[in-house]
Amino acid sequence: MRFKYIFGAVIPGMVLASTIATSASALSLNHLGSSQVEGGAEISAFDTNSANLFVTTGDTIEIFNLSNPSAPTFVSSIDLTNPSNLGGFKGGSVNSVAFSNGILAAAIEADVAQDNGIVAFFDAQGNFQNKFEVGALPDMVTFTPNGDKVLVANEGEPNDEYTVDPVGSVSIINIDNNTVRTVGFDNVTIDPEVRVFGPGSSPSQDLEPEFITVSEDGSTAYVTLQENNAIGILDLYTERFTSVKSLGFKDHSIIGNNFDASNEDGGINIQTRPVMGMYQPDAISSYTVNGNTYLVTANEGDARDYEGFSEEERVTDLVLDPFAYPNAAELQSEHNLGRLKTTSALGDIDGDGDIDQIYSYGARSFSIWDATVNLVFDSGDDVEQIIAAEIPQLFNINGGELNELDDRSDDKGPEPEGVTIGVYRGQTLAFIGLERTGGVMVYEISNPAAPRFVTYEPSFSDDYSPEGLLYIDAVDSPIGSPLLVVTNEVSKTFAIYRLSP
Repeated sequence: MRFKYIFGAVIPGMVLASTIATSASALSLNHLGSSQVEGGAEISAFDTNSANLFVTTGDTIEIFNLSNPSAPTFVSSIDLTNPSNLGGFKGGSVNSVAFSNGILAAAIEADVAQDNGIVAFFDAQGNFQNKFEVGALPDMVTFTPNGDKVLVANEGEPNDEYTVDPVGSVSIINIDNNTVRTVGFDNVTIDPEVRVFGPGSSPSQDLEPEFITVSEDGSTAYVTLQENNAIGILDLYTERFTSVKSLGFKDHSIIGNNFDASNEDGGINIQTRPVMGMYQPDAISSYTVNGNTYLVTANEGDARDYEGFSEEERVTDLVLDPFAYPNAAELQSEHNLGRLKTTSALGDIDGDGDIDQIYSYGARSFSIWDATVNLVFDSGDDVEQIIAAEIPQLFNINGGELNELDDRSDDKGPEPEGVTIGVYRGQTLAFIGLERTGGVMVYEISNPAAPRFVTYEPSFSDDYSPEGLLYIDAVDSPIGSPLLVVTNEVSKTFAIYRLSP
């Protein structure tokens, strides 16, 4: 009998990740070490020259050295509550970091989240260099591939009363001339299926940039608009959005798109449902095949749920159209669809006040899209099916709570949230972090239309609820082997894995 340590417990019968791989070129993620990060661990960035890892916690950026990845050592901390460390800016939380060519860029929101935030620049030792005012609630920051520009997704979320809703935007900082341009969505072509539904908000206010990836040639940025179920395409030559594309919907009534819809059905119950899923990706990454750009999204899902406005309703509380759902009473029972969280802002197709189509949050999958945002591949119900078959003790648990089997089935299931891409031995790999179930799924995606599942690495010991994933290529690694760094928000740790055949 094999055992694997997970969340501090030993689960009999749990197989090593490499034994459940299905790809012909199987690999394993070998856990080298973990470190506790006081205050939290959300997003990380890495400097090859110093082997320093920068980890966001909220109020600080913690610096660890990874010269020995099995035993990370604490170096220092950047205190972001001290305005002198931010050029006089009195900031709120740091939401993201990125590193390139000796520069650490940090996205920092204002004390009042609806006010403009900044991107602060530091050197590799964490010394403040410069700052740039950007849009409201800078949420994710990244460099272009050649490092000449920094992009930040300004989410522009409303206040809790929904009385102030700033515009969503992307700020573009040009390193060479120290200029910044903030680009919004005015006069942009928006697909009619894009969800624009905040009360009293214009499309420019309603669109909320979440995450950015940049094409390999540096010409185009792709921006997830999670709540809107869309992707914005940003031309980096003209520095303007060219379009906003809806991602459409996933039909859960089709075999292969099954999911577990209830946490009150006695356990694992994966089946088809008369529900359409909104992809609503959080993280996005990109890669190139034969000169063509492809996008990889982690389809987490997210609802607008504020004091002043909430779209979130359970199916049991919806008024279902009797023609579309003649078996409404059965569907709305707790063991069926009744517990499933859905939206009241979508689904009344004929405008008569009842719901003709149920829409749920997230697709419980990862997807691959082409450069014009057409769906090339979706992993269907792989995530839930693999975990149910191989490690059922973890099925839709809630952030490391082993006694909460099936607890998140009525929400968004395992919640694929983070994604990063790496090339290992000539093959392109996608690493998908599961925020609720924990751990990382690995797929070989060299052929965008036919990815292959490689392995699932559950979380180790006290590492759970991955938020950010960072791939360090062998040429940049302090030990000459590729590394994967996983920052875990709830456990407030980061874990380091080595890729091995």
